[in-house]
Amino acid sequence: MRAPIRVMIVDDSAIVRQVASAAIAAQPDMEVIATAADPLFAMDKMRRQWPDVIVLDIEMPRMDGLTFLRKLMAERPTPVVICSSLVDRGARASVDALAAGALSLVSKPKVGVKQFLQDESDSLVAAVRAAAGARLRPRLQAAAPRPKLTLDSLPRGPSMAPTSDRTRVVAIGTSTGGTQALEAVLTALPEEVPGIVVVQHMPSGFTDMFARRLDGLSSIRVREAKHGDRVEAGLALIAPGGRHLQLTRDGRGYFVGVVDGPLINRHKPSVDVLFRSVARMAGSNALGIIMTGMGDDGALGLKEMHNAGAATIAEAEETCVVFGMPKEAIQRGAVDNVLPLHDIAASLVSWSRAPLRQA
Repeated sequence: MRAPIRVMIVDDSAIVRQVASAAIAAQPDMEVIATAADPLFAMDKMRRQWPDVIVLDIEMPRMDGLTFLRKLMAERPTPVVICSSLVDRGARASVDALAAGALSLVSKPKVGVKQFLQDESDSLVAAVRAAAGARLRPRLQAAAPRPKLTLDSLPRGPSMAPTSDRTRVVAIGTSTGGTQALEAVLTALPEEVPGIVVVQHMPSGFTDMFARRLDGLSSIRVREAKHGDRVEAGLALIAPGGRHLQLTRDGRGYFVGVVDGPLINRHKPSVDVLFRSVARMAGSNALGIIMTGMGDDGALGLKEMHNAGAATIAEAEETCVVFGMPKEAIQRGAVDNVLPLHDIAASLVSWSRAPLRQA
């Protein structure tokens, strides 16, 4: 028998602590080791027993959740699930929490909290279980997988004929832990880099503010992609939550399509969808990068990029929050270089200045 996931709930609402505790305690693989009305009480209890996962509110007395989260990540990084009424579409607090190291967000309303948490307890439990896997410890046995659509379920479509245009493009895919990983890479790039297209698994409503935040931190421009945007040097386009991102091309250059469609690998946007389009449209003019994330989204698409002559990079296990997506890509033979996060930006720049390989 493996030890249950030890969970601490930090929320100033007694009702939230009660309902969330009941939902978690009902799981055979979880236990609530403590609850606290604010982070100061939490820190006192954590000195006696450290949790595997913390469920954390943002608005609390004495110390707010974001301050506590930043302190925690600086001193002893621990998986955190934010459960807050501030987790609204486009809410700045949500993006700040992800940037500070939170692994997932669960929204709760300002009224009717008890009924809402009872109805949505499965979402909270799933978030806690996923967060518990985001560290190098023995994993719990996964639940039986649900049927999913994969990239093979979509038509491949025709590839574009080779072009004399040697314009380069970079495609990046990431998931759990990817908000921090993307920040590390994009903020380290100079302005003179090829156009970048990005899929970060993120719910609808959050990507615009996330892109704006990165834009303010980076030398390159960063924005949420819109259908028909041109892929330009010094610009990173991030797929909007809830839509797939695809690379297209005509005589003028590269553009992006922002399209609806089914979940692929249980995600929309899907890294596989982006990478396949880059393989078809850019071939050996492209660089594919897959970073931290749970599951296998992007592995098959990166293999198609590799087969089309693109250069490919996977983030090394030592720096991944979750070594899932990179591991799958490596195992499929899709990766040229495995690099720690702090070396990826420099490798991107070196690739952009070196002669292109031939497909």
